[in-house]
Amino acid sequence: MKGNGNSQTGERANAPLKARTDPLCRILVVEDNISLRRLNTQMLSRSGYEVDGAADGSVAWQALSTGSYDLLITAHDIPKLTGVELVRKARAARMALPVVMATGTLPKEEFIRQPWLQPAAMLPKPYTAEEMLRTVKKVLHLAG
Repeated sequence: MKGNGNSQTGERANAPLKARTDPLCRILVVEDNISLRRLNTQMLSRSGYEVDGAADGSVAWQALSTGSYDLLITAHDIPKLTGVELVRKARAARMALPVVMATGTLPKEEFIRQPWLQPAAMLPKPYTAEEMLRTVKKVLHLAG
């Protein structure tokens, strides 16, 4: 993950930083829509975060299992593992990282049946870059 920029999680956002967060937070963005994934990773990178992207739940799980992240941003309807299944695996592995569910399909019923899977924030699609950044800052501030 860290270092070479060619991670197994897909593309790496290496855009110049406009603002730097302190300390540097690592974020994993899971989105099967390549344009949206790139947009989110670039925007977060420019805001000072270290960001990796994953196109599906399986690649995301591999990244979470081998890397150290401060925040998971995931869509729900992604290939191989849904966003909820990914969160379930992370919680079962005792990963305490906060989760932002950024999705067009909010799985409210899942969270009612299994409240321990509740993300720190839900961001319904479509959302703006400003809404994403504001949500990320808020969740990381509350987690920190």
